[in-house]
Amino acid sequence: MIRSALRLALVAAVTLASVQPLPACTNILVTPTASTDGSTFITYAADSHDLYGELYFTPGAVFPQGAMRDVYEWDTGKFLGRIPQPAKTYTVVGNMNEHQVAIGETTYGGRSELGEPNGIVDYGSLMYIALERATTAREAIQVMTDLVAEFGYASSGESFSISDPEEVWLLEMIGKGKDVKGAVWVARKVPEGFICAHANQARIRQFPLDDSETTLYAPDVITFARDKEWFDGEDEDFSFADTYAPLDFGAIRFCEARVWSAFRRAAPTLDLPVERIMGSVDQEPLPLFIKPDAKLSAADVMALMRDHFEGTPLDMSKDIGAGPYARPYRWRPLTWEVDEVGYANERAISTQQTGFSFVAQARSWLPDAIGGVLWFGLDDTFMTVYTPMYAGMRSVPPSFGEGVASMTKFSWDSAFWVFNWVSNYTYSRYSDMIVEVLTVQQELEGGFLARQNDVEAAAVALYEQSPELARDYVTKYSVEQGEAVTARWTRLGQDLLVKYMDGNVKDEYGAAQHPAQPESWYRCIVEDNGEILREIKNEEETEGDS
Repeated sequence: MIRSALRLALVAAVTLASVQPLPACTNILVTPTASTDGSTFITYAADSHDLYGELYFTPGAVFPQGAMRDVYEWDTGKFLGRIPQPAKTYTVVGNMNEHQVAIGETTYGGRSELGEPNGIVDYGSLMYIALERATTAREAIQVMTDLVAEFGYASSGESFSISDPEEVWLLEMIGKGKDVKGAVWVARKVPEGFICAHANQARIRQFPLDDSETTLYAPDVITFARDKEWFDGEDEDFSFADTYAPLDFGAIRFCEARVWSAFRRAAPTLDLPVERIMGSVDQEPLPLFIKPDAKLSAADVMALMRDHFEGTPLDMSKDIGAGPYARPYRWRPLTWEVDEVGYANERAISTQQTGFSFVAQARSWLPDAIGGVLWFGLDDTFMTVYTPMYAGMRSVPPSFGEGVASMTKFSWDSAFWVFNWVSNYTYSRYSDMIVEVLTVQQELEGGFLARQNDVEAAAVALYEQSPELARDYVTKYSVEQGEAVTARWTRLGQDLLVKYMDGNVKDEYGAAQHPAQPESWYRCIVEDNGEILREIKNEEETEGDS
């Protein structure tokens, strides 16, 4: 079997994983002519076991000359330094600003020689500072690359998704090491009609050297590699990913596999073989961009973020690790050993440790305040509800906002904790409970999508009277929907607790039933401990349930 053939290769992977952080986060990028209505989309799952999910909100502001901005590392809160403020900044809702510019990321790390970079702007701050200052995706790239050139880059290798209503870009960046300030980078515009994805592995290989309409790059991106003796070929053969983040087993199996799964769902006719992502570095790399078989709607893009490798040899619901209720999740560590043989669980797009995720939708034919929608969700993407948060909002739903709770402070007022409460209970009897979770999810999301045209038509009518009236309207609508989602999910969790308490399943009359577990699971138990558990029938005993 495929899994058995990989066991020896996993010994090295287990050793590597024991000293390096495991990868997280997934992004999908969709161009206007690859979507059903001309929208651009980017997605982002902020996957971290330590990240409290909340919807950030930063109002735009005007600053006097000489004003400074404090920079705190996004992951740790550590103070890094100060940079000058511009004269004006823009309002940012989550990862989208008032001009419909959106940014997501995935961390790929890259060459260990470039660790401990020299700078005061980390990857998270880079995203949010760019959103405060940019009116287009190209301008965001300029802001980000100028910042790291002037103030240095304080993170490891990153891939950034950057979109506006017209264009979608992939920017990949890595610092120059502890003794050199700045970063090397390359940015590719996703071609019209195509989609892209990245998941914690650098993906840009060769790129055009003289096409500024589609490709931007640091002047020293190649010469820096030459100076380090990492590349000695012709410039046109230079590969950013192969030079600064060479593929290994983990990069392929845990990272590129997620890209493959998004691509195989969006374009089944490509017939991308599973062997491409099983872990061998000898396989042909996945394409950077693909053309989907059919144009993608907002609902389609949300569905891509909910992938567990269903229908593939990597489907996590099909082996004994799924338990009796076919749970497609595996608790960490991701890699492990038995009798000095290395093994790995799969790392799917949808995973339990997501803090928040979003699908950012931007549309050129609508006013920015209305055309930009951050479909925002908390916790596990498969069980979240993507709720519309408009770019023109003046405030966010209280249960989604900052400061309601934390990773160490539970609160019923926090949407993050309510969603975690429901998902963690659902994991206990997954195949039964997930049906009810998805029913409510589809009820809510389906309602948002069905009402979207009417809501936006009303907002446009108000905008024609006064842009501020439209902003009031979309704020009220988004806040109300966020609070309604939190309340509905609380009720869902209560209903699940009542129905499935103590391993029972209550019927419509409230009577506890005891449905059997799947026979395949009973067989596993018998194989493991059947001699102890087997009933012994004496002649005088009658059959029955004691």
